[in-house]
Amino acid sequence: MTFSTMVLLVAGRSIGIRDRILVQEGFHPGSPRDFRSLIRNVFIFTFSIEFIGFILLFLGFAASHPLSRAAASAFFHSVSAFCNAGFSVYSDSLMSFRGNILVNLTVIGLVVLGGLGFLVIQEVLKVVRAALKKEKTRLSLHTKLVLLATLFLIAGGFLLFFFLEARGSLDGLTGKEKILACLFQVVTPRTAGFNTLDLTSLGTATVMLMMMLMFIGASPGSTGGGVKTSTFGVILAFIRSRIAGRDSVHLFYRNVPAENITRAFSVVLLALSLIFVVSFVVLLNQPGTQMREVVFEVVSAFGTVGLSLGITPELSPLSKLMLILTMYAGRVGPLTLLYAFSRRRAAGKFEYVEENVMIG
Repeated sequence: MTFSTMVLLVAGRSIGIRDRILVQEGFHPGSPRDFRSLIRNVFIFTFSIEFIGFILLFLGFAASHPLSRAAASAFFHSVSAFCNAGFSVYSDSLMSFRGNILVNLTVIGLVVLGGLGFLVIQEVLKVVRAALKKEKTRLSLHTKLVLLATLFLIAGGFLLFFFLEARGSLDGLTGKEKILACLFQVVTPRTAGFNTLDLTSLGTATVMLMMMLMFIGASPGSTGGGVKTSTFGVILAFIRSRIAGRDSVHLFYRNVPAENITRAFSVVLLALSLIFVVSFVVLLNQPGTQMREVVFEVVSAFGTVGLSLGITPELSPLSKLMLILTMYAGRVGPLTLLYAFSRRRAAGKFEYVEENVMIG
């Protein structure tokens, strides 16, 4: 949407009010109303982050590659990491750089920045600039929730991964490699499919953890997929409110609108339904394949991650087609697809009499 809008602006074409709102809402409901500066800043921000990533990766790759190859590899991986694509020019992804601190931290930083979203980073920079000038400003509820959820998933995932794989895939590695591998493998499942460990050596519980991270994914308005960190945060806040006996759902001293809660549960329910249906079809079509490998493959496709336990080449054309459709649905968003093919507004304005049903 951003790229096509930029092309139209450069060509001198006018953009309708409805299309402007759609692009702005795609980043954040509170996006700045200066439409042209929004599009321009997205491109500048993307180029700047990827250029810095290129320089750092070049320094990391130059130690083991000729300068020309190091430059080409750094450029490719910088774009791939920031865009949460996960493609690598190496057959083993980044396993050969497992102990390289600069390469690991740069890729992790690019993936996290790409997954946070443009408006979140812009707000954080605005707050930092205001603090340096000793001015007061505050982060929006969306930005606070995204930052907290991202930190929780990375920190919690790191501790769980280390505990689960300490005597498994991490056994035999140096202390530095263990820390880097754990951090790398809990960041990249959130829609960027790089790996520094052999995924087929992971335990079943660790595979389950990675599937959860892939399912949640990145944040709204970012380069990643999944149901999004804010959706995950809103659902946790809803559960907390129900346990505490509160009718309203609040976060950071702000009430969350009922519409947001409904959308969050709708996205998760639609995503789980899609994953179940696709997994069922693939298992039916691949009778000799284990359920763990198939579900991992489908969740990875939905989150547009790209990680696999090694069954992708063995899949039939029908199974690959199902995964392709799942990738598309995961990138566009299940709720967006539902809105696209559903009636805009129900015909007739009437309501039926209420009657309770037993729940739980």
